[in-house]
Amino acid sequence: MHASRSHLPTSGESLLRLVSACRAPAHLPSLRAAHARLLVLLHPSHPSAAHASVKLIQAYAACSALPLAHAVLESSSSSSAGGSSRTTTVCFNVLIRALTAASLHRDALVLFASMRPRGPACSPDHYTYPLVLKSCAASNDLLLGLQIHSAVAKLRLDANVYVAHSAISMYARCGRPEDAYRVFDGMQHRDVVSWNAMIAGFARAGLFDRAIEVFKQFVVLPGSMPDAGTMAGILSAMGNAKSEDIVFVRSVFNNMQFKELISWNAMLAVYANNGYHVKAVELFMLMEKDEVEPDSVTLATVLPPCGELSAFSVGKRIHEIIKRKNMCPNLLLENALMDMYANCGCLKGARDVFDSMSARDVISWTSIISAYGKHGHGREAVYLFEKMLEEGLKPDSIAFVAVLAACSHAGLLDDGKSYFDSMTSRYHITPKAEHYTCMVDLLGRAGCISEAYDFITTMLIEPNERVWGALLQACRIHSNMDIGLVAADNLFRLVPEQTGYYVLLSNMYARAGRWADVTSVRSVMVNKGIKKFPGTSIVELGDRVHTFHIGDRCHPQSEMIYQKLDELLGKIRRMGYNPEVEATLHDVEEEDKEGHLSVHSEKLAIAFLLLNTSPGTTIRVTMNLRTCSDCHLAAKLISVITSTEIILKDTNRIHHIVQGVCSCGDYW
Repeated sequence: MHASRSHLPTSGESLLRLVSACRAPAHLPSLRAAHARLLVLLHPSHPSAAHASVKLIQAYAACSALPLAHAVLESSSSSSAGGSSRTTTVCFNVLIRALTAASLHRDALVLFASMRPRGPACSPDHYTYPLVLKSCAASNDLLLGLQIHSAVAKLRLDANVYVAHSAISMYARCGRPEDAYRVFDGMQHRDVVSWNAMIAGFARAGLFDRAIEVFKQFVVLPGSMPDAGTMAGILSAMGNAKSEDIVFVRSVFNNMQFKELISWNAMLAVYANNGYHVKAVELFMLMEKDEVEPDSVTLATVLPPCGELSAFSVGKRIHEIIKRKNMCPNLLLENALMDMYANCGCLKGARDVFDSMSARDVISWTSIISAYGKHGHGREAVYLFEKMLEEGLKPDSIAFVAVLAACSHAGLLDDGKSYFDSMTSRYHITPKAEHYTCMVDLLGRAGCISEAYDFITTMLIEPNERVWGALLQACRIHSNMDIGLVAADNLFRLVPEQTGYYVLLSNMYARAGRWADVTSVRSVMVNKGIKKFPGTSIVELGDRVHTFHIGDRCHPQSEMIYQKLDELLGKIRRMGYNPEVEATLHDVEEEDKEGHLSVHSEKLAIAFLLLNTSPGTTIRVTMNLRTCSDCHLAAKLISVITSTEIILKDTNRIHHIVQGVCSCGDYW
């Protein structure tokens, strides 16, 4: 839009239409020209002058010219001696709204403070107070908020729902949730916005149970209609939610008549933040089926669950959506894409995303370093860490976790020690439990058990269960009974109900042939009601995620799966495969250890995918535990006889197996 002075409309009404059409910075020249013509046409006493001032303030604000909007206000105010109080108050309200929208909250509050001294014509009204209470909340100014709310009560405006909503939000944002609830409780008529404000208020204050309680009270009311604001408000209260609360929120979502994108995003985030990865991916696929167009928030939310499940086809589809919608460059999305590809075992895909980025932050570098480390390419991870330093980026605490873990996975003992020392000496980063765990793991895997124990005794913080767990795992691998018992003793003191550590200790005793001690550990587990956490493997096929458990016969193709597995085991036995029965020593009450090994969830998942995919298709299996040595060996041999690339992702790393060779180098 561009209008020279010579081509401007000549009537005041046409000029005001032109002013109203100016909504972007590019329109500023036309707006200023129209403003100049209006000054000529409309004397301050003209009936349309006040209306013109409001329009001009709105237009200048829309064109990001707030100083000019302020100049119009001052001009209007100084020439409004005979004007109505409503008109000048409206001018202030329009500019305060613009300042609040631009997050210039201090400026909004300063302008508000200047209203009353200008006389009755500029008195704040029920439109003003919600705006300034919002600015008090955003600037965390509780004292001013209290003063404003007191003034509101004296004017009897606190019954106004918009004022009440803003007061609830202000008190909640300023750390006074109970005061927010008092306002809420005193409201005679509550609409959905009232409930949303209170739900979000409790959630923001960290009172998650109260937020969920109010949420439930609202949604069971007759005729209640939760909306996107309700879903967005409850989201931050659902970070570590009970399963029954997640089910309840999903039922509310399902019953919503109009599901806006915000509601879909909130439900996706509830699943993703609570580890319901399958549910998150399934919900995203339902979005696609319902033809709901995702935004960058949607995709950034669902990419991590895709990675966790190795849902590679869904992840690739999301990447195509990102390309189609030209969403990049976008650091949040690109970093999430990198993690998705890496967690799906596609290191090349992760590297392609990394190489295509126009800008990279420390998170980007950390993601690619972690990707190479998890795949067993420790040297490349170290090289990338050094490249990051050359780029002038300062590594943070998480970047050091990534490079230390990479060194641990690849057995790079000297590099790991050097990086750990540089954390404090060069970068002044205080080591956390994660860094100590990486170092104990690094030393332990390398067989330096005594050094790892000495390292723990000199830690600057109290060692947690993960530190002692890393030591116990190393002691099991290297059959160091003495230090292993010390580690186990500390673990049972810290986490007496943690199944995995009893299993490790049982394995360690079994490996040493101390069967009486194996029996003793198992007896303790039985007496305490501790059961071994069942192994689970998850695979993606088409648009469905399939889950397998040890000895699982629930799958519709169960008979065919077992036939295929018997065929595979028969072939690899002829190659010299003998089941490594040590892998089952921790499984209580199993009379047939070899038969038990043959039905581990990983093997069932591999057989299922080989049944249902064409030859040469890469197989991806995600497990909830570390893969056992027997399944690892079987997968390597199966990759040879089927000429299939197999990617096993366990809780510790990614095993990329091609023609009998694993990226871990059998070091895990």
